[in-house]
Parts: sequence; structure tokens; C-alpha cells
Amino acid sequence: MPGYLIGRLVQAALVLWAAFTLAFILLQVLPGDAILIKFQSPEMGLSQAQIAEIRAAYAVDQPLAVQYGHAVVNFLSGRLGYSVQQGVTVGELLRTNLPPTLVLSGLGFALAVVLALGTAFLASLAPFAWLRASLQTLPALFISMPVFWLGIVLIQVVSFRLKLVSVISPGPIEGLILPVITLAVPISAPLAQVLIRSIDAVQAQNFVAVARAKGASAAQVLWAHVARNAVLPVLTIAGVLFGELLAGAVVTETVFGLNGLGSVTREAVGSQDVSVLQALVVLSAAVFVVVNLGVDLLYPVLDPRLRRRPAEAA
Repeated sequence: MPGYLIGRLVQAALVLWAAFTLAFILLQVLPGDAILIKFQSPEMGLSQAQIAEIRAAYAVDQPLAVQYGHAVVNFLSGRLGYSVQQGVTVGELLRTNLPPTLVLSGLGFALAVVLALGTAFLASLAPFAWLRASLQTLPALFISMPVFWLGIVLIQVVSFRLKLVSVISPGPIEGLILPVITLAVPISAPLAQVLIRSIDAVQAQNFVAVARAKGASAAQVLWAHVARNAVLPVLTIAGVLFGELLAGAVVTETVFGLNGLGSVTREAVGSQDVSVLQALVVLSAAVFVVVNLGVDLLYPVLDPRLRRRPAEAA
């Protein structure tokens, strides 16, 4: 186990380094310059010499190899750079805007899990074939809904027409209801699809037939024998989807006008604020790596067979 953990940590470090390097290269080859966008405006009244001094202060006048080396050293030491447009450090921007995004992502993922479990279990326990078939088609419907479209529909129907939830100056809890639903529905779809197929596969195994022969009801078989085995394949897709939640949260925050990484990302893209975009890419990669590492370590907890050494398995 220690050797496996060390190997996974090395892989995680390599993934983060690759994400950092690729983001650095792509951001450097993009046309435009954040410093020129901000300081070359005639309203600023700065001369070319003054702009050159500003570029030197930000070290963007140096060769790319030198800039890359400085960026790596700064990231390893916890210095994420300085936002040209915002006029503050990137670390301060993240400390201010990351918590709301984490709350939205966490609640959205929790609701997505509830929706996926409810859909899959109801599809297995429904007494009528037509109802089971209808429930099994829900994931395909959910996954076809773009986040921005679903958010706009919820605003128009739930807020403006039905007036159930306000999106204009809402309270802290009320303001999260529609964004959380918007984020959760598309995420729940692949979870439910994988879980439904996994339940069907586990129910076809011999130990389930033995449990039924002993007189266990369908619900007892599902909860006591099928669920734990069926949930294992879902963990992998859940780890991947949780890593993608940040992108969905960015779109959702933009649709609902919420403060968070969505507004930071939108402004950074518009102004080509390289330091901010670099930090956001690395943050997304770090979340993805940490979540999937946690999923890998959780497998042996849920399935004792995975705890055996290769010699014991043979």
C-alpha cells in the first residue's frame, strides 16, 4: 500500500506539471498582451518607455524559458503571480472567490448523487415495465441539457413565471437553489446511467439468485446485496465528473451572476490575464488529481478483495 500510494503521488505530480507546462505554452502563444490591454489605452497617458518599465517589472520582457523557470519556482513556493487587471495577487483572488465556487460545486455534486441514486434505484424497483423504461430514459434526457440552457429555463419558469424562487437580490440560501439544480442535473445523468447498468449486471450474478431463493424481497436484495457491488464502477465516473464540476460551476455562476471563479475566469479570459488563467488551470488539474486519488484509495475500503496482495490473489 505505501508503494502504491507513492506511485500515485508521483503520477499526480507529473499530471500537475504537465498541466502547468501545457497551460504556460498555450497562454504564451495566444495573441494579445494583458499589460498592453490595460496600460496602452490613451486614457492612461503612458509613454512607450513607461510601458516598457511596467513590462520589465512583470518580467514579461524576458525569454520564454526564463519566464517558465520563474513561473515554476514561484508556483512551487506558493507565489501564484500578480493579476494585471485586478491589481492584486492571484492568491488573494482565489482566497476571495474560491469558497463560493466550492460551496456551489459541493452542493451540486451532492444533489447529483441523490438524483442518480434515486433514478437508478427507482428504475430497478418500479413495479411496472413502462415506469422502469421511463426512468431509464431520464439520464439520456438530463445529459442532453446544456448547463447554460437549463439555467436560463429555470430562471424563466421557476423564478419569473411561477415566482417560486427569486433570482433578484435573493438570500444566501435562496440564491443557491436554482444554480445547484442547474449544476446537478447534467452531472447526475452519467452517474445514473452507469449505476443502472451496474445494477443490472450485478443482479444477474449467482449470489443474487441465491438471496432471492432464500425469500429476500426485491428491495432487500437491492440494498443488502446489489448496491455495494454496483456502486464500485460509479466511483470512477464520479471522480472524473467531480473534476469537471469546476467548469460547470463557472458557466453556472455566469448565468446566475454569482460571485466566484466564474467571474474571475470570464474577466481573465477577456483581458488575457495570464497569471490568473495559469492558476485556474493548475487548480482545476489539482482538484481532478486529488479527487481521483481519493477514489482510488476508497476502492479497497468498499471491496475487500482489492486489499489482497497479488500472491494471495493467485
